[in-house]
Amino acid sequence: MNRVAAIYDIHANLPSLEAVLLEIRACDVDLIVVGGDVLPGPMPRETLECLLALDTPVRFLMGNGDRETVATWRGEVPKSVPEPVRPVVRWNAEQLAPQAVSEIETWPPTISIDIDGIGLVLFCHATPRNDTDIFTRLTPEERLAPIFDGVNAALVVCGHTHMQFDRTIGRTRVVNAGSVGMAFGAPGAYWLLLAPDATLRRTAYDPEKAAERIKATQYPQANEFAEQNVLKTPSESDVLAAFARAELKSRYNAM
Repeated sequence: MNRVAAIYDIHANLPSLEAVLLEIRACDVDLIVVGGDVLPGPMPRETLECLLALDTPVRFLMGNGDRETVATWRGEVPKSVPEPVRPVVRWNAEQLAPQAVSEIETWPPTISIDIDGIGLVLFCHATPRNDTDIFTRLTPEERLAPIFDGVNAALVVCGHTHMQFDRTIGRTRVVNAGSVGMAFGAPGAYWLLLAPDATLRRTAYDPEKAAERIKATQYPQANEFAEQNVLKTPSESDVLAAFARAELKSRYNAM
């Protein structure tokens, strides 16, 4: 495999995804890895349809948001989802057709791909052990070593915390691709290009037009999403402080 794009944490923000896909097409990649948390968000059905209709080969990972949305569709109430978030997850579940649920349920928790110039790359949503652990560029290496010491890969690509980084843990290089749809830090849509090295990318898109499209949906928190995740974004310093209180725990419990 020569050129791979990794896009994580889209959260059904279709305008930001569309902007990233335009740049990815210009990069002439062989494969797109969607690293989990396509859902939940304001445009779930449209976002899934966009990804599944791509001409470029795509491989999907299961993120905690995808998993919890599907569980809700099946009538379960995931204990990991806090009460204030449940209406959002429930609304996303209601937008899914049965065939979409069946598709999501086939997504694995990790995949490994041999990429020219890098070697074996392990893609996971949060960490190799689960889809909910949070860690950042500031998390002490000694806390992460037990998780990554047994990984047989030249590079691990993750997401989940919506902030890019590129660091080494023991012998393993670990890169966070950032978030396409819910960036923390400077506004934009963040992703990763592997061709042949791992290059962190940021795509700008029109926040006003994106906010208009999102506010026009029936998403229960459309205005909040548009105002707090598109027109403005949480500062990196605030998020890092929040995550420091809940390292290697669920992201929901940190915010």
